[in-house]
Amino acid sequence: MRKQKMNRDWIATARTLSEALPYMQRYSGAVVVVKFGGNAMGDDEAMAEFARDIVLMKQVGIHPVVCHGGGPMINDLLGKLGIESRFVLGKRVTTRETVEVVEMVLSGLVNKRIVQAINDAGGRAVGISGKDDDLMVCEPDDPELGFVGRPVEMNVQIIRDLYNAGLIPVIAPVATGMEDNETFNVNGDTAAGAIAGALKADRLLLLTDVSGVKDASGEVVTAMHPDQVRAMIADGTIAGGMIPKTETALKALEEGVRAVVILDGRVPNACLLELFTEHGAGSLIRSTEPRVKPRGLRQGDSGL
Repeated sequence: MRKQKMNRDWIATARTLSEALPYMQRYSGAVVVVKFGGNAMGDDEAMAEFARDIVLMKQVGIHPVVCHGGGPMINDLLGKLGIESRFVLGKRVTTRETVEVVEMVLSGLVNKRIVQAINDAGGRAVGISGKDDDLMVCEPDDPELGFVGRPVEMNVQIIRDLYNAGLIPVIAPVATGMEDNETFNVNGDTAAGAIAGALKADRLLLLTDVSGVKDASGEVVTAMHPDQVRAMIADGTIAGGMIPKTETALKALEEGVRAVVILDGRVPNACLLELFTEHGAGSLIRSTEPRVKPRGLRQGDSGL
């Protein structure tokens, strides 16, 4: 009986791999930017699973680019140092004192933990920040927020050089200022969107702690057009922390990203479900409607 069950499991695994082949072919050579954050970052098993997914993506010919956050880890260290965390409309007020801690946590602790997880899974990851090679140059986002930056200049050749060399870039969202070379903290979603836009990425995957964008009845909307997103923001259906994520998605589309997906990073193999299965995962947002829906692709995704 046990042997029969194992045989069924192996057959199911082989069938799954076979069914994924068209999607692997479709994404071969594509640039996929993944924003990694949320509760999954603090869980060793979830981190290892995420790392395996990223390595598999690289193995089948995708160029994954990881951009990460690290809010809970920053809060933890600030608390230990006796520095109060303060937020305005969900964004961290970043003083000169705080930004040093932010850079230490993001570029050091968090970035290297993700790099190590990917390397442990058999990949070749390299950790950098938005300051390296002036990858991301910022202006102050809002005087009230202090050293929180808004990307105004992107120099992404370093990312291309890394993934073309077979490496997986892992990017911490700290950046250089336009004046005086100040260090700026950048929201992780904002940084990922700016990187994806500058690379003209095929996909931007925003991993979060919710299942996607929900309509007024609480159901996840699996495929969306920018006009629909704007209408849902205007009528209050999209609210709270989902507003900056969807605004990041819209800006990324304007800058040339083919499609953005907001999906639940707590779901096992979320990235693989999105890229390599018929129905995908989460909410896909894209500017163009498919001319013809190819067989095997969910509504809203042209596959082109």
